[in-house]
Parts: sequence; C-alpha cells; structure tokens
Amino acid sequence: MKRKILILFIAGVLTMAMVACSTGGKNVSAESKTFTVGFDQDFPPFGFVDENGNYAGFDLELAAETAKRLGMELKLQPIAWDAKDMELSSGNIDCIWNGFTINGREESYTWTEPYMANKQVFVVRADSGIKTLNDLKGKAVTVQVDSSAEAALKDRPDLVESFGDYIKTAEYNTALMDLESGAVDAVAMDEPVAIYQIEKRGSKFEILEEALAEEMYGVGFLLGNEELRDKVQKVLEEMAQDGTLAEISNKWFDKDVTIIGK
Repeated sequence: MKRKILILFIAGVLTMAMVACSTGGKNVSAESKTFTVGFDQDFPPFGFVDENGNYAGFDLELAAETAKRLGMELKLQPIAWDAKDMELSSGNIDCIWNGFTINGREESYTWTEPYMANKQVFVVRADSGIKTLNDLKGKAVTVQVDSSAEAALKDRPDLVESFGDYIKTAEYNTALMDLESGAVDAVAMDEPVAIYQIEKRGSKFEILEEALAEEMYGVGFLLGNEELRDKVQKVLEEMAQDGTLAEISNKWFDKDVTIIGK
C-alpha cells in the first residue's frame, strides 16, 4: 500500500513539473494584477526618458490608460531591443508596446489590430546633398540592430550592396550623433521618430522623400496569449470610440495618427 501511495505521489510531482515546463514558467495570464510593458527607452516619441528622468511617450500613455481601464497596475520595463523575444518568452514582460512593427512578424507574436501606420525612411544631414536612394551609393548608412528598418533593408539587398559601409548600432541616439558629426551619412529609421528628432535638433537633418517601406504598428504578445491580447484590444477599441486615442495622439503628434475604427 505504501509503495502504491509513493508511486502516485511521484507521478503527481512529475505531472506538475511537466505542466510548469509546458507553460514556459512565467507566462502571465489576463488575470494578473500587473501589466508589464516592454519598451525601448531610446525611441521617442513612443517611449523614452524625459528631462525629469521619468518614462514618457505616446505608446506608454496608451499603455497607462489601458492598464487603468483593465484595473491593473502598469509596470514599464525598458528592454534591449535585440533581447525583446527573450524578455517576452521568459515572462519578464507581458507585451511589447513601443512602435512595434507587425509586418514581417505576423507569425511570431499574438498581435492586436494595427493602431497606427508607419514608414521606414532615411534621415540625412540637410547639407549632405543626398536627395534620393541612389545618392546613398558609396555612403555610410547605419541602422538599429533587429529593428524594422534592418528587416526592410534585408528585402533590399541591391540597395545595401550599394552602400559604402553598412553599420548596425544598439540604439538610435548613437546613430543620430554619428550622423550629426559626419561619421555616417544616413540613418534608416521609423518616420515618426525621425520627425521627432528633426524637430528637436532644428534643421540639421531631413528625411528623404522616397520611403524604404510602409508598415503598421501593433501591440505584440507572446504567441498564443490571446486572452490578454483580447482584453487590450477591447480597451483600444473603446478608447478609439470615446476619443481618448485621438486626444493622446494630438498631444504627441498635433494630429490624430491612429487608425482603429477608420
């Protein structure tokens, strides 16, 4: 009898261990009281550190309002962009909400519907004489590692091969400082971020008219986490209907750039 009880006990322990392994450890459900948002803190105006040392940005305000309506506590978690998948799969974050491009990643995450359209563009110095993509031939071009701009350039191998130098950097602040100093000739990046940086720096930079790619932003969750995604999606739709999305957008962009329900 004791031997039978021992066998049943061991079987139960093994079953619980297998369940724990199959759920990936920390996979957070929609019933959690904390909503942990992963973001790149060097990606204004979507997520960044403001002059007072606080996290700020368009996407972070959307996330804060979403958490409030869900009755959850918001935790903002800055992450290294090339480590975002590890942060998500380990359960350190519940989602990636930071100008996160859906295109090309459709099967890698569970997504909300797109809430904003975006373009990948090239930023150059205003006095560089570079006006078209053809003018980038022989020039030094930089891009953030594992970014949507890098993915877009992978689809344009002919263009990349024409560059004199192709440099990958961890974040855009360094890239733009290199552009300003003349260390590089162009930076491939998201258009809203480029516009924000140009306004911040005056007329030193300009955006090439021809875009590299057009895409959509969404909120990305661990593949299969439809429960939490659905809750966030519902709130986003409510915010679109009651004007909150437009209000937050106007604060950051002086216009409504959101596309939900349009």
